[in-house]
Amino acid sequence: MPNQEARPTIHIPGTTSHTVAPRGRLHNHEGTLRYLKAGTGAPLVLLHTVRTQAEHFRALIPMISHRYTVYALDLPGMGYSEIVLGASYDEPAMRAGVKRLLTELDLHDVTLVGESMGAVLALTTAADLPERVRRVVAVNTYDFRGGIARSSLLARVVVSGVLTPGVGPVIAGVEPKAALGKILQGGLGDKNALREDYVDELLQVGGRPGYPTVARAVYQSLPSLIAARARYTAVKAPIHLLYGEKDWSRPSDRQANKELLPAADFTQVPKAGHFIALERPDVLADLLNAVA
Repeated sequence: MPNQEARPTIHIPGTTSHTVAPRGRLHNHEGTLRYLKAGTGAPLVLLHTVRTQAEHFRALIPMISHRYTVYALDLPGMGYSEIVLGASYDEPAMRAGVKRLLTELDLHDVTLVGESMGAVLALTTAADLPERVRRVVAVNTYDFRGGIARSSLLARVVVSGVLTPGVGPVIAGVEPKAALGKILQGGLGDKNALREDYVDELLQVGGRPGYPTVARAVYQSLPSLIAARARYTAVKAPIHLLYGEKDWSRPSDRQANKELLPAADFTQVPKAGHFIALERPDVLADLLNAVA
């Protein structure tokens, strides 16, 4: 069973918390998945970024729940989803968790919205489940070399330390609030968009038994996220690529995805960084509500 000691410190008005159970002994590395649900209408699934959780979308959910039934997933091992000893956290394993949400809840006509790592998973899940996915909105796809290490010098030092054999697990388990805040602010054009209570919530999750192992595995999974770009062209649903002008991706990274997906819509948000759901949820809400 998932760890029951820690409870979310943030409640998003109108949401209820639910779980999806593992499918059985044949899938022994699957854990219970937690998700938030809100609203009415066609299903919309939100997939969060590296090192965050469903509450990443706290501002967006109330803006779209009058048009959609919103499902905000805690990706495997993250947020309050179960941490399973020996589980993989590479892209195919995380994608399997997203697919389990869609299939176990029998969701159809789904709009998949992902940010960062979640954007990659939205695209690859859509490629695997074309009969269930109506549309994909991929925000700042995390599919380029360097990743969060491009955020700042501090991020480079911390991430390289976490990935170092031997001391990496120790460093992953030590997460000062000031350091986490600075790293996240490196993904924002507007530094004030990072609320202190959200950092506190992330730190609480980071204190869950086994979480440092998950965090380290997620940082190690970047090559699998880059490799997942090969799946993008299999997506049958309409795609909208959304980038912050100040995202960690370089113009060449964005252009590469535009060329890979020539039929996709493309929007760049002026002055915004990597975490658009935090600093410009209105842009996402307007885009989603316009076609609900």
